Amino acid sequence: MRTAVPRDPATRRALSAFVKLRRAVNTLSARLNPVLQKDHGLTESQFGVLEALWHLGSMPQARLCEKLLVSGSNLTTVIDNLERSGLVHRGENPDDRRAHLVRLSPKGEALIARAFPAHAARVTTLLGSLTAAEQQQLGQLCRKLGLASQR
Repeated sequence: MRTAVPRDPATRRALSAFVKLRRAVNTLSARLNPVLQKDHGLTESQFGVLEALWHLGSMPQARLCEKLLVSGSNLTTVIDNLERSGLVHRGENPDDRRAHLVRLSPKGEALIARAFPAHAARVTTLLGSLTAAEQQQLGQLCRKLGLASQR
């Protein structure tokens, strides 16, 4: 059963932009994630953890949750699986005995060092339909939207 489309121009505009944003993200994910799985045996979440640790260094799980915008329970499962695969280790945190630091293992570092450059090249290709200025503007708009949504 069809429902009435909102007539309010602001609502229609916001819904249209939201649908386009979701479709674009879903389309990009559909092109990127299968390659991560096929080539490296990684899910999007696992790749995100490895990439964050590779670029930012060891950190508590709570900080990883903030960086990746995922729930603690979801990230626990992801880290458990990465730890089982020997890609990360949990260790004591000298700054907070209540929290453990998550760090890359040598095997995890080798994997993300292989996976990241090819992933970055695929992202560059996929976003290549936008000019450099459009990519910069998209980044600024997404950041603005994300920050405003946190309030």
